[in-house]
Amino acid sequence: MPFWCVFVVLISLWAVPCARAQTSTLPQQSRITIGGGRIDVACDDTGLQVSCKSMLAWVRTSATAVATFYSRFPVGTLFLKIAPAMAGRGRIHGTTFGRKDSALIRIFVSPLTTDADLRDDWVMTHEMVHLALPSLTPEHHWLEEGIATYVEPIARAESGTLDVQTVWRELVDGLPNGLPQPGDQGLDNTHTWGRTYWGGALFCLLADVEIHQRTANKRGLRDALRAILNAGGNIEVDWPVARALKAGDDGVGVPVLTGLYDRMKATPTQTDLPMLWKQLGVQASGNTVIFDDEASLAAIRRAITSKLP
Repeated sequence: MPFWCVFVVLISLWAVPCARAQTSTLPQQSRITIGGGRIDVACDDTGLQVSCKSMLAWVRTSATAVATFYSRFPVGTLFLKIAPAMAGRGRIHGTTFGRKDSALIRIFVSPLTTDADLRDDWVMTHEMVHLALPSLTPEHHWLEEGIATYVEPIARAESGTLDVQTVWRELVDGLPNGLPQPGDQGLDNTHTWGRTYWGGALFCLLADVEIHQRTANKRGLRDALRAILNAGGNIEVDWPVARALKAGDDGVGVPVLTGLYDRMKATPTQTDLPMLWKQLGVQASGNTVIFDDEASLAAIRRAITSKLP
């Protein structure tokens, strides 16, 4: 082959990848404003079944649920990055990070994810709930995850994307995972998956019920969490757990969070869940639940999942 032919072939081989690089798509940039907060979204749908358009609708739905629960979006500016996931990590997963004066959420979406998966998803809402609590020290990670686990389905139900029966069915199924096992040393000292996520969620349910009881059903955990946020306690700041719990207690006028934390932080406190479900009027039935509105705490159960202002 003549030298000039070899030269042309080499130039051609070099030019092809360069042309591809020049035409490769960059993440789509979008901005969403909800509840007084701004969400700057960088979305890459390369290789995915779902489009950036459908994922932006998913972001808006999740943000609306969180802003409704807290009466506003938890941070002034959120940077949200959505990218294709590596194989083997599940259909959707994410992580939330605190920054000074802003926050970051990274969400990874599997190529297997469908539009139906986005409509049924809990991950985006779960990660956005993290925005509404100060960054705590590692031994209090259970409170961060417990609040996100507990609030997420309630917020979705209030926004109309999840039915109330499913909220309670998930609690009935999930909370036994949060009960202390042999060798447990309390929530601050036992860092298993069950105690971190569902032990934290159990703390939230017990606090919610007790706040309602001690305020004649006028206040609940929602009010305490809003008070923490309104005191400046979002993910952009680092707080000791005592400060966060006191801010919540001050918001509802009763020291429930602090007292419950003192009981559960270093002691494997047992909870009679069957009795609690009976008092709340929640009975498992197949894949759903049946409500007993004559139960002693039925009014509290209704208040926990009602659309209060």
